[in-house]
Amino acid sequence: MEASLTARDRVGIQDFVLLDNYTSESAFLDNLRKRSHENLIYTYIGTLLVSVNPYKELDIYSKKQMDTYMGVNFFELPPHIYALADNVFRTMQSEYNNHFILISGESGAGKTEASKKILQFYAVSCPSTKLLNNVRDRLLLSNPVLEAFGNAKTLKNDNSSRFGKYMDIQFDHQGGAVGGHILSYLLEKSRVVHQNHGERNFHIFYQLVEGGEEDLLRWLGLERNCQHYRYLVQGDCAKVSSINDKSDWKMVRKALSVIEFSESDIENLFAIIASVLHLGNVKFEADVRGYASLNNNQEMHWLLGIPTQVLQQGLTHRKIEAKTEEVLSPFSVDHAVYARDALAKAIYGRTFNWLVNKINESLANKDSSRKTVIGLLDIYGFEVFNVNSFEQFCINYCNEKLQQLFIQLTLKSEQEEYEMEGIEWEPVPYFNNKIICDLVEEKHRGIIALLDEECLRPGEATDLTLLEKMEEEIGGHPHFVTHKLADKKTRKTLERGDFRLLHYAGEVTYCVVGFLDKNNDLLYRNGKEVISFNFYCKKQVVTQFKSSLVGLTEILMSKEPWYVRCIKPNEAKQPGRFDDVLVRHQVKYLGLMEHLRVRRAGFAYRRKYDIFLQRYKPLCPDTWPNWRGTAAEGVQRLIKHLGYKPDEYKMGRTKIFIRHPRTLFATEDAFQICKHRLATRIQAKYKGYRVKGDYLKQREAATKIENCWRGLMARKEREKRAWASLILFLRFIKGFMTRNQPSCNDNSEYLAYVRTNYLTRLRDNLPRTVLEKDAWLTAPPILQEVADTALHNRFNLLEIKYLYLLFCFPCFQLLLKEQTSSMFKGKKENYPFSVCKLTSELTFRLRPLFLSAVTSCVCVSLPQYSVPVVKYDRNGFRPRLRQLIFTQEAAYLVEETKIKQRIDYSSLKGMSVSNLSDNFLILHVTCDDIKQKGDLVLQCDYLFEALTKLCVIANKQNYIKVVQGSVRFDIQPGREGFVDFKSGQESMVYRAKNGHLMVVSESTRTKSR
Repeated sequence: MEASLTARDRVGIQDFVLLDNYTSESAFLDNLRKRSHENLIYTYIGTLLVSVNPYKELDIYSKKQMDTYMGVNFFELPPHIYALADNVFRTMQSEYNNHFILISGESGAGKTEASKKILQFYAVSCPSTKLLNNVRDRLLLSNPVLEAFGNAKTLKNDNSSRFGKYMDIQFDHQGGAVGGHILSYLLEKSRVVHQNHGERNFHIFYQLVEGGEEDLLRWLGLERNCQHYRYLVQGDCAKVSSINDKSDWKMVRKALSVIEFSESDIENLFAIIASVLHLGNVKFEADVRGYASLNNNQEMHWLLGIPTQVLQQGLTHRKIEAKTEEVLSPFSVDHAVYARDALAKAIYGRTFNWLVNKINESLANKDSSRKTVIGLLDIYGFEVFNVNSFEQFCINYCNEKLQQLFIQLTLKSEQEEYEMEGIEWEPVPYFNNKIICDLVEEKHRGIIALLDEECLRPGEATDLTLLEKMEEEIGGHPHFVTHKLADKKTRKTLERGDFRLLHYAGEVTYCVVGFLDKNNDLLYRNGKEVISFNFYCKKQVVTQFKSSLVGLTEILMSKEPWYVRCIKPNEAKQPGRFDDVLVRHQVKYLGLMEHLRVRRAGFAYRRKYDIFLQRYKPLCPDTWPNWRGTAAEGVQRLIKHLGYKPDEYKMGRTKIFIRHPRTLFATEDAFQICKHRLATRIQAKYKGYRVKGDYLKQREAATKIENCWRGLMARKEREKRAWASLILFLRFIKGFMTRNQPSCNDNSEYLAYVRTNYLTRLRDNLPRTVLEKDAWLTAPPILQEVADTALHNRFNLLEIKYLYLLFCFPCFQLLLKEQTSSMFKGKKENYPFSVCKLTSELTFRLRPLFLSAVTSCVCVSLPQYSVPVVKYDRNGFRPRLRQLIFTQEAAYLVEETKIKQRIDYSSLKGMSVSNLSDNFLILHVTCDDIKQKGDLVLQCDYLFEALTKLCVIANKQNYIKVVQGSVRFDIQPGREGFVDFKSGQESMVYRAKNGHLMVVSESTRTKSR
């Protein structure tokens, strides 16, 4: 539950106990509205579940959802009816005691559906055997049967329960459903004979007519047309789009078979239902004396299998006993109609009771060992209509009693929890509705006692005399008012036949008309004889109902309570619509605000130490990741770190109690921030773990593959060696023995080996000069001729090379020396020292890899000449090692394989050197664009050779200028620099204070010394 607090602004709070403004109905409704609009139809008030009817199918009742909520802590997942059902079941198993779930709400709020969902959850979650499956199927299929006989379409609900139902589900010690028992309360029998416009009779009548087989209808004397039966057309809506009577009929027939109704029982059951329909079509006519008579009525022979004469007498006469005599008194037509309808109601009511008893027989568990029980109480909610009659009075009285029980049990459970945890109990102010219950049920002075007294007293008792009696006896009660007792303002809202009760949920005005008749539920003696019931019932309806409520209260008081409060969001049954006025009214009469005040009287939030610590321990370094002490000590350390104030919490024996929701919200918000940080760390650790695991697996796999491969190669090598030892060695020996013979198969391989071995040794030991003729290797006989030819060719090559070096190369050297002399002799101090050096000794050789890289970069023919140089930056004169390469088209300044500058020979306008003994040269380049690089300042150890090569390759013999003092050069267009030259004791290069590059060269005199 705590995880949802981060989205509380959007989807509301999952537990109303955590509302800050818990006394505000507006805040309560706002939270309910937010959740309803997000299709979150369930919300908690502690352990009470509030359910809002969505009026549409939601994908939250699948088998997967059931599995999700099975065995999970109540508050761990979002609110759901499965969570409540599972918690009840697990508590029952662990504590081995009895529980009940009270499902209440007004018609159309979803009580019946909630009851079904709980039964379906237990059917899936309980242990399964063949015997248990039979019981489970009977429990589930008892619902459609009871719905068919006890539910009907009303203005508010197409499947409204018109009776109260309490079902006990019995479980054995292993948690298997082994039996059940059903109690029914206050069936609305008046619906059999009368329905308001837009309403229907009980479903079973329409299912029988629309879905019954042709043979069955013919046997029962029925037609497949609801319009032919008076009891089915008064509401003028025999067909409803949301109800499929044919498919429902099939379900009922299947259910009756599974519940083990015999064919005879089923036939008799439907015969009685058909008899009620026929009875409704019985018509009376007035004879000449004004008495009711039945003439040529075709419906009579279909009724109950009773002789026509007995039935006719029972419907048209009243039997009066006078001492020892019995007198038949004829009915008027109105009295006959009343007697007919009373008989129909009595037949249906007793049939319903028989049906419930038969289902109970099927669900009964024969094992006498102790069973634990979960009860489901699906009871009508508080009802307030425009006209409220006897039925609403009984229903609202029932709700008053349940509200009284509800508050008592809630207060009791709260007080017991506080005492068990050692927390001081603070008395809770709440509205005690005992005063209203006493007003209704008090002996001799309550409304029920006055109603019974008026029904039994001799004389002419009417509804108005009942009202007068109540005004006389309880007129001074603060929760009772009539037209006569009211003040002038209130009197305008009351009719003369009305009385008003101030219930816990608000004021309800009742119309007294019909109270006496409905309470008497009068069935004349001869009518009772018709249905074989030969004694009067001494108790009135309301007294019987009161006794039933007392029995129900005793049952509930012996069990642990759980509550589901169902709310109808609008009257139009439209999804997504939330009627504030309607919902506010239901919240009031369901007592939700009262319950919330009781739960919030002390502490808003409570959790067991281990659960609280498990969730919030990342917030404290001492408790994260593992706390070694007890859970209570860990929670104490945690809340100390969080800075809880003493008045914000209490430490119980097993739980922590937090007083204000804002304290919990702050803790949860801090946890959400911390959770993202922890998630990142956990992800990193996990990814590292996974990658390391993958690496170890790959390494292990690679090792295995390597081992296998090495083993394979070793085996192959062993095979080769074995073959060599057996075959090659023999061939070698045989070849050696026949080596002097002509080539053949026996010695060909040996001779090839001798040839290869001799040529390999000869390659490594060739003579280097023409004077080493005696160094030639002695050839084997088979290669003697070849060796002589090779010797002759080798010495011819050496002679040619010698002659070239003797005559051709010196000529080329002399030409270069002449060129150098013409340019530098007598002009540069260190020229004489270069005369003795040959060009071949000075030329720098490029590495093959470097040479190919440079060639690919410049995309020209191979370099003609290359020499290492030091290049001085134009700005700051920092030295850089470079390679100067000359090709046929241009000169390149290269750093490794990267070309730093390209100088086309056409743009080379001059070359400057000093007259001193330094080795600096400046290449002057034409610059037309400011983006182009300027002149180059270079230092080269092979200065004379490099300049001579450049002049020859670029044909620039007259471009060299030998200067004295300083040389100006262009840094870039518009900017110039200078290189100053002078002699000194020691060679050095540095940047002078005037910004020039100063080159100090060692004088030739110093060198000569």
